[in-house]
Amino acid sequence: MKTWIQKQTKKQLFIYFLIVASFIGSIIFVNHNHAFYERPIAKVTEAIETDRTETVDQHQNQDIIVNQQITAEVQNGTYKGESIHINNEYSGSHAYDHSFQPGDEVFVTIDDSSHTGTIEDVKRDKYLILVAWLFSIILLVIGKRQGLLSVISLAVNAAILSFALDIYLQNSDISLLIICGISIVLFTVISLLMVNGRNEKTYTAIIATLLGTLSSLLIAYLALFMTGEQGLRYEEMSFLSRNPQTVFMAGLLIGSLGAVMDVAITMSSSIFELYEKNNQIKLKTLKASGIDIGKDIMGTMTNILFFAYVSGSIPMLLLYFKNASPLGFTLSMNLSIELARALAGGIGIVLTIPIAIYTSIFFIQRKRARI
Repeated sequence: MKTWIQKQTKKQLFIYFLIVASFIGSIIFVNHNHAFYERPIAKVTEAIETDRTETVDQHQNQDIIVNQQITAEVQNGTYKGESIHINNEYSGSHAYDHSFQPGDEVFVTIDDSSHTGTIEDVKRDKYLILVAWLFSIILLVIGKRQGLLSVISLAVNAAILSFALDIYLQNSDISLLIICGISIVLFTVISLLMVNGRNEKTYTAIIATLLGTLSSLLIAYLALFMTGEQGLRYEEMSFLSRNPQTVFMAGLLIGSLGAVMDVAITMSSSIFELYEKNNQIKLKTLKASGIDIGKDIMGTMTNILFFAYVSGSIPMLLLYFKNASPLGFTLSMNLSIELARALAGGIGIVLTIPIAIYTSIFFIQRKRARI
């Protein structure tokens, strides 16, 4: 340990100290932040199982219903420090309910007259902060400076997306497509510049990402126009009371951006690396190498997009199949939107490959002209 510390510069030691201090500070904060919540929070001090009943529904599905008598101490608000009693009922499947143990923290509503409580939700911030730190530390260990910048760019992008959706909710007369389009430009420029710096490789990736994503949008719009949107089921968006086609397009833009950006930076990095290794390399060789690289990654990237979209529908697919719904009806109801997004995004990924190749060659030709 002493040897490792001696090898580090003062700047590196300061950054490590800052990370460790932030980690400890955040853990302490989420374990003592009850006063920052408006909803009452109670900490379970005792949980006793009082009843256990086996049940069978009309479809012969077996389950078990358990009753718990919980004693909990209120952590904030008017009743802070007082104990309340809660009756909790949960099923063996834990689909919409939970079993609780001493030490768990829950959001509750408190009945003033009977001094009893009802559990509304589980306080999960301390678990979320641990997962977030695990994710960040892995990025920092593997990516070092780029990992740190990736974490920052991810936080910035999350803030931009949250702000953009808030603008749309507050101003429904502004098209969601326009808001998402502006957000995508910001996501792309900020992420790539922050992680890869200002250079031709980054400019290539930015141009290829924006053109590839725009291609996905145009192809999806053209396909919807030519088919009259036949086969697409917008039922899942019916509660939004907003134009479902616009919401679909906005989801397509946001959903395909990550995969398209990944392809764009992979292609530009590879081609510029080949050029840096041998700046006398022929453009024809660069183009052929770029196409070979693109062939290698296009299959995995389109599969990533497909699985990312389809995975969200697995619970509904299981529910439909469990209720003996016909295969065609089930797939149509649950996968039509996701498959359309995956196909349009996949086309965008494939088109990004030649766009990135020719944009890289354009910047390389400019570099050669300056030499």
